[in-house]
Amino acid sequence: MHTNRSRSWLWLLLPLLASAACSGTDQAAISSDDASAAGAAAADGRVSEFGRYEGYSEARFEEWVTESLYLEMRDGVKIALDVTRPAVDGVAVEEAFPVVWTHSRYHRNPSALAQMFAGDQDIPPIRSMVDAQPDLQRLVRHGYVVAAAGVRGSGASYGQFEGLWEDQETRDSFEIIEWLAGQPWSDGNVGMFGGSYLGITQYMAASQSPPALKAIFPNVAGLDLYDVLYPGGVYRDDMIEHWDQLTKQLDHDLPAPRVDADVEGVMMEEARAQHLDNWDTAAEFAAAPYRDHDTPSLTWQEHGPSGVLDQVIRARVPAYHFNGWYDIFVTDATLWYANYEGPQKMAIGGWSHANMPDSLLMADRARIGTVEQHRWFDYWLKGIDNGIMDEPPIHYAVMSDPGDWEWTSANAWPPGKASGTAFYFAGGPSGSVESVNDGVLVMESASSGDASAAQSADHFDEYAVDPTTTTGTTTRWDNAVGAAPVMVYPDMAPNDARSLTYTTPPLEQDVTVSGHPVATLYVTSTSEDADFYVLLEEVYADGTSRYVTEGVMRGSHRTLADAPWNNLGLPYQRSFEADRVPLPSDEPTQIVMDLHPTSTVFNAGNRIRVTIMGADADNAVPPPSPPPTIRIHRSAEYRSHIALPVAAGDS
Repeated sequence: MHTNRSRSWLWLLLPLLASAACSGTDQAAISSDDASAAGAAAADGRVSEFGRYEGYSEARFEEWVTESLYLEMRDGVKIALDVTRPAVDGVAVEEAFPVVWTHSRYHRNPSALAQMFAGDQDIPPIRSMVDAQPDLQRLVRHGYVVAAAGVRGSGASYGQFEGLWEDQETRDSFEIIEWLAGQPWSDGNVGMFGGSYLGITQYMAASQSPPALKAIFPNVAGLDLYDVLYPGGVYRDDMIEHWDQLTKQLDHDLPAPRVDADVEGVMMEEARAQHLDNWDTAAEFAAAPYRDHDTPSLTWQEHGPSGVLDQVIRARVPAYHFNGWYDIFVTDATLWYANYEGPQKMAIGGWSHANMPDSLLMADRARIGTVEQHRWFDYWLKGIDNGIMDEPPIHYAVMSDPGDWEWTSANAWPPGKASGTAFYFAGGPSGSVESVNDGVLVMESASSGDASAAQSADHFDEYAVDPTTTTGTTTRWDNAVGAAPVMVYPDMAPNDARSLTYTTPPLEQDVTVSGHPVATLYVTSTSEDADFYVLLEEVYADGTSRYVTEGVMRGSHRTLADAPWNNLGLPYQRSFEADRVPLPSDEPTQIVMDLHPTSTVFNAGNRIRVTIMGADADNAVPPPSPPPTIRIHRSAEYRSHIALPVAAGDS
């Protein structure tokens, strides 16, 4: 058993954990309704509102102790587990507390990860996740036990890793929850925390309906694995290969700390030997380009959280979905919210998947995530009536510029104040970029003169796909796997110059877009297949172009189908092998795709731009070879356009 006192040091843990790593000042403005509520609540010395929590529970402890042990599962596989309890004078408090825990693919103890990402920097001793994360330290101080288990086949846990969120791993979560609930230091109420893989394991655990699981706080967590790795049928090979390399390094080269009883490290070595035949992630996913791929080791429609969606819905475990506009799973967060039937809340900030050091935005993420997690668990695990369920269920950040945002609330998603406004592709020049075509965007409410331009005789734009176009190497995709700890998209204008663009004139007033953009393209191609990347950007007066969001579709996957869940009315491609339809070379065919949601202000004086490219060289598989020549049609009959969810009064 190890003892630790509070530490104030900060460091970048592991981007995939996507957890709070620092505290920060209040950089975001809260909406006026929330501010009024805060004033009323403060009258009795207590405050409970989005991002603020004072006076509802007492910080009784300044120390904690951690013990590590093995739990034996039903099939004999031993799972490594850390348990951190509040302490006084180095001794665990003999009191029953609620327990929050996580089921981790990246070691239950992050000390090896810290060293991996810190390089030559000195790292203070880390004996548990609590030592590394201020949000968990806050929970321990307020009377929670915090536990962390390594999934089978990882770290110090025995067994083999047999696939992402596979059945045996999920069954383990049920047993672990029941064990935690039955310990003398537990009051029987269990919650779960964690981000990315650790967020998804929460939904998987909920699918088992364990009686003791009273609440989950999934951070940056996905719903459908196929749509994340093969969006629109285009394989995000760079992302998954980085993830595969990372996990193999953790499984083989960076041993997790031993459990306390394994003094000589014999059990650790036995566990690592069992990891040598772990599931080959990159090879399995690369071999599964269609959603109806069905093998014993990978069935898209069964493996992962979407495969147990019905069970999760039936379980009705209270869930707080926490995400960011630049996360790879942000669409998934909105779909979780649309489909969930238990008590729930959702918050979406302006951040990416991973922690970014020295960022005011990430400090805001840490502050809000820490507070909201505490409020959520106090309400559901301790029964403290702090009003969290009386507030609007959704909070989201409206981004004005990088580093400039304001929080607002909503009762539904997408917010009712936003409606789809069509911006049609038209001939140029816009004079804003020397792209292949320099087309313009024409709002549907434009004057008749502008509307006629969208229907001119110049009815298509031709583009020989440039396979070197790219959104860069510091994208949301790189950030999700630690390949780029800082997500900073470059000025997109140089890339736009090698692509097709459609740009508005300078805006006369701010235009706020909150929701899911949807692009409708009418296309032909010289080959039977092509990839279509649609980027939404804001262009400044000096010509620089800021990435806002994106969508992608492989032309042969364009067939629309009914989604197996509430898809928010967004286009859904089933992507079965039998659905594959070659692109035509003569008569235009329609491609409809959604872009990742956003809430952003296109500022007066700036422009809105849609960029279309046929490759994202640093982030996805290359386009079909040889690169095709495509046409984007924009005549009266084939009106290619993008529908933007524009706030009322801004169009």
